[in-house]
Amino acid sequence: MMLTLTEAIERFMYYIQAERMLSIHTVREYRYDIEQFVAFLQREDVQHLEQVTAIHARAFITKLYEEQKARTTISRKISSIRSFFAFLNKQFNVDDTSFSALFHPKKEQKLPQFFYTEEIEQIFTANKGDDLQSIRNIAMLELLYATGVRVSELLDLELSQIDFQYGFIRVIGKGKKERIVPVGQYALNALTYYIQYARPRIMKTKQHAHVFVNMRGDALTAKGVRYILQKMMDKAALHLKIYPHMLRHTFATHLLNNGADIRSVQELLGHSQLSTTQVYTHVTKEHLKKTYMNAHPRA
Repeated sequence: MMLTLTEAIERFMYYIQAERMLSIHTVREYRYDIEQFVAFLQREDVQHLEQVTAIHARAFITKLYEEQKARTTISRKISSIRSFFAFLNKQFNVDDTSFSALFHPKKEQKLPQFFYTEEIEQIFTANKGDDLQSIRNIAMLELLYATGVRVSELLDLELSQIDFQYGFIRVIGKGKKERIVPVGQYALNALTYYIQYARPRIMKTKQHAHVFVNMRGDALTAKGVRYILQKMMDKAALHLKIYPHMLRHTFATHLLNNGADIRSVQELLGHSQLSTTQVYTHVTKEHLKKTYMNAHPRA
């Protein structure tokens, strides 16, 4: 069966959404990576998958290096396109060896960025307020810091997933895996006040179950979260660029710094592999070393 490149993409997108049930964010990344590769093929006058060779694969990756893309980005694109061809091989017997000979670039040893306790306190203090927007923002920040949830998990959170009595939220993570995460008292208080007082006033007549909403009452977006957090940073006079995952990094690092065992942190973060969580032990060691060097008289 000869598939056009466009038909092949749509078949694969349906498969990862309907059968593998990947998150909207992950599906979006797959589509972006594959469409970028397909656009490259079309510029090379390749219109059908049967025409793709290892030469095309290597040329595409070389182009990414020439554009100075991050190694993690290149690695992700290789994985996305390999998955795409593996699916086509299984479903339509399309040759999937084009990318099999490619090596993933060696990962850069880049430690996750996180906030120190004093910086987090500074953000909270600077953004306290009685207006609806401030109440929502503090509730969102408290929950991100208290639970370490991904921004996609925060945005998908619905009212029925919060257990106020016992202080837990039910999180739907990657691959639709469910986990229960405890919520500290500060975050629980902020969340309760937001949901009971601010959220109904922001939403007015609108009806939906999403916990976090924009000031028009619609479900908040990832772009909206980034914008809100950056505004909160600016208000705290912290001249850093923030991204939501920094709060997840901060959550994990602060737990480990204060004696939490790595297996518990792995479960709270929803990591399937312990090796993913272990990167935070490196952050903790760097933090301890820096503290030692600054504090010891003969360091």
